[in-house]
Amino acid sequence: MLQLCGVSKRFGPIEALHATDLAIRTGETTVLIGPSGCGKSTLLRLMNGLIWPDSGVVSFEGVTLGPSNVMAIRRRMGYVLQDGGLFPHLTARGNATLMARYLGWSRARCDKRLSELVELTRFPGDALKRYPAQLSGGQRQRVSLMRSLMLDPDVLLLDEPLGALDPLFRSELQGDLRQIFESLQKTVVMVTHDLSEAGYLGDEIVLLREGRILQSGTLKDLFEKPADAFVTRFIRAQRQVIEGLETNGT
Repeated sequence: MLQLCGVSKRFGPIEALHATDLAIRTGETTVLIGPSGCGKSTLLRLMNGLIWPDSGVVSFEGVTLGPSNVMAIRRRMGYVLQDGGLFPHLTARGNATLMARYLGWSRARCDKRLSELVELTRFPGDALKRYPAQLSGGQRQRVSLMRSLMLDPDVLLLDEPLGALDPLFRSELQGDLRQIFESLQKTVVMVTHDLSEAGYLGDEIVLLREGRILQSGTLKDLFEKPADAFVTRFIRAQRQVIEGLETNGT
């Protein structure tokens, strides 16, 4: 679905991403994980043309991403930010239907799609008239998710969507996201710094450090066959994950 070949990115003197190859398989959830500043979010923004690589090529279904087609391709990708990125002057309904209204959808079509998404995300229908400041953190993220899914995109990109939530809301939304991913069968790329979240939601985990991919595979692969000493250190730093793996006999 998505492929990056020799893609690199520099911000001034900082090499945010060294020449990187990465293939995102159709219908799977790929999780990008690693310490802060390792290049996770940079990779995500390169995938939908929010920033352009200094070298290499990003392609979507075999078509190279470029200025002439970026807007059309971006409409086939849903994008969820860490803080939701909601417009404070729009209601939940207004935020969720923003792109659909921009593209000229009728009110009836918007309402029908919104009704489907309210049920899918378990968002309270009576809260659609509220503004972001009147919603809980979990509700704001559900609105952001509805907005990203409004156009029924082929790809869903999520940049630490649960990072700002407290543990209770985070756990609840993790379960909902997993159910949504399984029911929609979309191609998903998600950024997180939480290894347990990566293992719970991801089919493939890609671990980065200092702008380079160190290893990819399942959580069990990273635990049992680390490709680098840092992989072991990163996993063992999250003791709860280790305890779960060892309890399950892996």
